Amino acid sequence: MTDTPLPATGRHVPDRLNSRAHRVLRSWEALLLTVAIAIFIANSLASPYFLDAWNLSDATFNFTEKAMIAFAMALLIISGEIDLSVASIIALASTMMGLAAQYGAGTIELVAIGLVVGLLCGAFNAVFVTVLGLPSIVVTIGTMSLFRGVSYIILGDEAFRGYPDSFSWFGQGYVYWVFTVEMVLFALIAVIYGVVLHKTNFGRAVYAIGNNPTGALFSGIRVQRVKFILFLLTGLMSGVAAVCLTSRLGSTRPSIASGMELEVVTMVVLGGVNILGGSGSIPGVVIAAFVMGLVTFGLGLLNVPGIVMSIVIGLLLIGVIALPRLAAMALNRRKAS
Repeated sequence: MTDTPLPATGRHVPDRLNSRAHRVLRSWEALLLTVAIAIFIANSLASPYFLDAWNLSDATFNFTEKAMIAFAMALLIISGEIDLSVASIIALASTMMGLAAQYGAGTIELVAIGLVVGLLCGAFNAVFVTVLGLPSIVVTIGTMSLFRGVSYIILGDEAFRGYPDSFSWFGQGYVYWVFTVEMVLFALIAVIYGVVLHKTNFGRAVYAIGNNPTGALFSGIRVQRVKFILFLLTGLMSGVAAVCLTSRLGSTRPSIASGMELEVVTMVVLGGVNILGGSGSIPGVVIAAFVMGLVTFGLGLLNVPGIVMSIVIGLLLIGVIALPRLAAMALNRRKAS
């Protein structure tokens, strides 16, 4: 009778686990999480008011509305397109809600108006890009001025006020203790977009289009229809953000959300989404939202002027776009040497 060696059924499992853990630790999301923790610690040391639970709750207002749009924007950029009119959609949706409020519209009607206006603006962009075949960056720069201009025509230098008291719940209400309605909505939308992008055929189609739109078309993916839906989603999320922002401020001015499109794009790119399309993740955008929120809230506690915050946001955008290119150049030089 001979001894038969036992089969090494689990020999490669640790290797796979180690490899997977190694990839996670080397990922952009892991780096972002490290940065977020470092910023959190720095803010707690810089200001004695930072660790207060209610202050941290208020800090979420710095990013939740932008992040709602960023989730849809992430899918759009992964597909190879972009929408720079999102802040102007917020302005137009808010203006329409304010106009309706002057005629006695209730909370339900106001929310519906905000969402519908966002959808219509997204569809307007989608028609020019997917039907007429125009570049999305050119189209949305044009509609950025168009939507904002309509708001200025309606409002001028005035402001709409007099929203129903119940309308303030979306931007100022709390679900439980320090957890705001906006924060819960942000978490819910993050889960939905995470599942759509990473667990569904639609998400795989978005990646395929961003990597090779011609190949995706020949593989049976209806490219233009997918892009049309993505523009609709971006418009819808802008409408949701308009409802939350208008509710939080309690008034509407044509300058509302000015410059927010830059912060949304920065949030998406900082989250690891390739500005040229084809790659990116929702968890990365979630972490990037917290990073930007912590940065702006920490600077605010230190009484740093708003213009300095704008400079920081601009530097973040340039840095995260240039960093992969610089890393690739350094790697190529190292290989050549």
